[in-house]
Amino acid sequence: MTNNSEVSIVISFVAGVLTFLSPCILPLFPSYITYITGKSFEDIKTLDPSSNIRKITALHSLFFILGFSIVFILLGVTFAYLGSFFGIRRTLLEKIGGLLIIFLGLHITGVFNLRFLNFEKKISFNRKKAGYLGSLLVGMAFAVGWTPCVGPILSSILIYASTLESLPRAITLLCFYSVGLGVPFFVASLMINQFLFIFNRFKSFMKFVPIATGVFLVIMGTLLFTGQFSRLSGIIAAYRG
Repeated sequence: MTNNSEVSIVISFVAGVLTFLSPCILPLFPSYITYITGKSFEDIKTLDPSSNIRKITALHSLFFILGFSIVFILLGVTFAYLGSFFGIRRTLLEKIGGLLIIFLGLHITGVFNLRFLNFEKKISFNRKKAGYLGSLLVGMAFAVGWTPCVGPILSSILIYASTLESLPRAITLLCFYSVGLGVPFFVASLMINQFLFIFNRFKSFMKFVPIATGVFLVIMGTLLFTGQFSRLSGIIAAYRG
């Protein structure tokens, strides 16, 4: 694996974690859990290491994560294919993509408001889906429904994927983005009480998450626009050496 690929993977993973921490996903995490498992929040809070509820929660969480991962990866394949289909030179594609990511970053920080990114179709919590297939479908709906939270960050990863000349690399990026979003979701679903404690401590800092995310995307876009991913990789390689 090249250093440049390693940097891209780290960026994709961090982007996934930032998506989980976003203000319109993290506070609703308990609702996701009760919805996909069909269990009351009080039942889940009393999880015991030997409890069957823990197993049910884990399996439903995995199917939920698999659902949104499938959609993200398919989108990555599509964008990577489009990048090569139109035959645009990679250097030009990087500059266009870099500018788009910078604009998305500025949107998240609140510098300006791109109204079309504020459209959302949230999951309704009025009905519980049946079984593990239901959790899979809810995960897929989550991937396409929460545009304000997922859209700008995911779009940035997809834009970068479109600049790659390798379909496997693009798929890898979206896999690690999904892992970055899925791992904290899965861990939190098994440690709900610890999650609630950490969340209550974290709430006062939540308003800074969009700013940090926006700055992260602006830096990412700038690196892509200026073609400095390879330079950053070299610095990391030198530090590790």
